[in-house]
Amino acid sequence: MKFTIKHFTELSNRELYEILKTRQEIFIIEQNCPYMDIDDLDLDAMHIFSMNEEGRVTACLRVFMKDEKTAQIGRVVTLVHGEGLGGKILHEGVKVAFDHYKAEKIYLEAQTYAIGYYEKEGFRVISGEFDLDGIPHVEMERSREL
Repeated sequence: MKFTIKHFTELSNRELYEILKTRQEIFIIEQNCPYMDIDDLDLDAMHIFSMNEEGRVTACLRVFMKDEKTAQIGRVVTLVHGEGLGGKILHEGVKVAFDHYKAEKIYLEAQTYAIGYYEKEGFRVISGEFDLDGIPHVEMERSREL
Protein backbone atom coordinates (compact mmCIF):
# COMPACT_ATOMS: atom_id res chain seq x y z
CA MET A 1 0.00 0.00 0.00
CA LYS A 2 1.35 3.40 -0.99
CA PHE A 3 0.95 6.30 1.42
CA THR A 4 0.91 9.95 0.48
CA ILE A 5 2.39 12.40 2.99
CA LYS A 6 1.53 16.08 2.53
CA HIS A 7 1.28 19.22 4.60
CA PHE A 8 -2.21 20.73 4.60
CA THR A 9 -1.08 23.46 2.18
CA GLU A 10 0.00 20.79 -0.33
CA LEU A 11 -3.28 18.85 -0.40
CA SER A 12 -5.39 19.10 -3.52
CA ASN A 13 -9.03 20.01 -3.09
CA ARG A 14 -9.97 16.43 -3.95
CA GLU A 15 -7.53 14.91 -1.44
CA LEU A 16 -8.80 17.16 1.36
CA TYR A 17 -12.40 16.38 0.43
CA GLU A 18 -11.74 12.62 0.52
CA ILE A 19 -9.87 12.82 3.86
CA LEU A 20 -12.72 14.75 5.48
CA LYS A 21 -15.31 12.44 3.88
CA THR A 22 -13.60 9.34 5.33
CA ARG A 23 -13.26 10.90 8.79
CA GLN A 24 -16.92 11.93 8.76
CA GLU A 25 -18.09 8.50 7.62
CA ILE A 26 -16.31 6.68 10.45
CA PHE A 27 -16.10 9.11 13.36
CA ILE A 28 -19.40 10.94 12.98
CA ILE A 29 -21.76 8.60 11.12
CA GLU A 30 -20.55 5.07 12.01
CA GLN A 31 -19.70 5.91 15.62
CA ASN A 32 -22.77 8.15 15.95
CA CYS A 33 -20.65 10.90 17.49
CA PRO A 34 -21.48 14.44 16.41
CA TYR A 35 -18.40 16.52 17.12
CA MET A 36 -16.39 19.30 15.50
CA ASP A 37 -14.02 17.37 13.24
CA ILE A 38 -12.69 20.45 11.46
CA ASP A 39 -10.85 22.02 14.38
CA ASP A 40 -8.09 24.17 12.81
CA LEU A 41 -5.38 21.63 13.79
CA ASP A 42 -5.45 20.28 10.23
CA LEU A 43 -4.07 23.61 8.99
CA ASP A 44 -0.57 23.01 10.37
CA ALA A 45 -0.47 19.21 10.18
CA MET A 46 1.14 16.64 7.97
CA HIS A 47 -1.54 14.37 6.52
CA ILE A 48 -0.79 10.75 5.73
CA PHE A 49 -3.30 8.85 3.63
CA SER A 50 -3.84 6.04 1.16
CA MET A 51 -6.26 6.01 -1.74
CA ASN A 52 -7.79 3.19 -3.73
CA GLU A 53 -8.07 3.04 -7.52
CA GLU A 54 -11.35 4.96 -7.42
CA GLY A 55 -9.73 7.87 -5.58
CA ARG A 56 -11.30 7.09 -2.22
CA VAL A 57 -9.22 7.64 0.92
CA THR A 58 -8.98 4.22 2.60
CA ALA A 59 -6.89 5.31 5.59
CA CYS A 60 -5.65 8.59 7.00
CA LEU A 61 -4.19 10.32 10.02
CA ARG A 62 -2.63 13.65 10.87
CA VAL A 63 0.55 14.59 12.73
CA PHE A 64 1.31 18.00 14.22
CA MET A 65 3.42 19.49 16.98
CA LYS A 66 1.59 19.67 20.32
CA ASP A 67 4.47 21.59 21.91
CA GLU A 68 8.18 22.15 21.24
CA LYS A 69 9.17 18.53 21.94
CA THR A 70 5.97 16.53 21.47
CA ALA A 71 4.22 15.57 18.25
CA GLN A 72 0.58 14.52 18.32
CA ILE A 73 -1.07 11.93 16.11
CA GLY A 74 -4.80 12.11 15.62
CA ARG A 75 -7.80 11.35 13.44
CA VAL A 76 -6.49 7.84 12.75
CA VAL A 77 -9.02 6.02 10.59
CA THR A 78 -9.20 3.12 8.14
CA LEU A 79 -12.03 2.02 5.89
CA VAL A 80 -10.39 -1.32 5.08
CA HIS A 81 -10.12 -3.74 8.00
CA GLY A 82 -8.22 -6.99 8.48
CA GLU A 83 -5.41 -6.22 6.02
CA GLY A 84 -2.94 -4.52 8.38
CA LEU A 85 -3.54 -1.09 6.87
CA GLY A 86 -4.07 0.52 10.27
CA GLY A 87 -0.74 -0.66 11.61
CA LYS A 88 1.07 0.43 8.47
CA ILE A 89 -0.35 3.94 8.47
CA LEU A 90 0.32 4.35 12.19
CA HIS A 91 3.93 3.30 11.60
CA GLU A 92 4.19 5.99 8.89
CA GLY A 93 2.75 8.56 11.30
CA VAL A 94 5.39 7.67 13.90
CA LYS A 95 8.12 8.07 11.27
CA VAL A 96 6.81 11.51 10.29
CA ALA A 97 6.68 12.61 13.94
CA PHE A 98 10.26 11.56 14.60
CA ASP A 99 11.90 12.18 11.21
CA HIS A 100 10.06 15.24 9.87
CA TYR A 101 9.21 17.03 13.12
CA LYS A 102 12.21 15.72 15.10
CA ALA A 103 9.88 15.16 18.06
CA GLU A 104 11.25 13.63 21.25
CA LYS A 105 7.95 11.90 21.98
CA ILE A 106 4.50 11.36 20.48
CA TYR A 107 1.18 11.88 22.24
CA LEU A 108 -2.28 10.70 21.24
CA GLU A 109 -5.75 10.22 22.67
CA ALA A 110 -6.95 6.71 21.91
CA GLN A 111 -10.41 5.24 22.06
CA THR A 112 -10.10 2.56 24.75
CA TYR A 113 -11.04 -0.29 22.40
CA ALA A 114 -7.95 0.60 20.31
CA ILE A 115 -5.34 0.57 23.10
CA GLY A 116 -3.82 -2.71 21.86
CA TYR A 117 -3.52 -1.32 18.33
CA TYR A 118 -1.40 1.58 19.58
CA GLU A 119 0.60 -0.58 21.99
CA LYS A 120 1.84 -2.64 19.01
CA GLU A 121 3.60 0.52 17.79
CA GLY A 122 5.19 1.20 21.19
CA PHE A 123 2.64 3.54 22.78
CA ARG A 124 1.79 3.20 26.46
CA VAL A 125 -1.19 4.43 28.44
CA ILE A 126 -0.35 7.46 30.60
CA SER A 127 -3.79 8.40 31.97
CA GLY A 128 -6.96 7.00 33.35
CA GLU A 129 -10.01 6.63 31.15
CA PHE A 130 -11.87 9.83 30.25
CA ASP A 131 -14.90 10.70 28.17
CA LEU A 132 -14.33 12.54 24.90
CA ASP A 133 -17.46 13.31 22.92
CA GLY A 134 -19.28 10.41 24.57
CA ILE A 135 -16.56 7.82 23.80
CA PRO A 136 -14.12 6.43 26.41
CA HIS A 137 -10.50 7.44 25.71
CA VAL A 138 -7.05 7.29 27.31
CA GLU A 139 -3.95 9.36 26.76
CA MET A 140 -1.01 7.44 25.31
CA GLU A 141 2.60 8.31 24.66
CA ARG A 142 5.64 6.92 22.91
CA SER A 143 9.23 8.07 23.19
CA ARG A 144 11.73 7.93 20.34
CA GLU A 145 13.58 5.10 22.08
CA LEU A 146 11.46 2.11 22.93
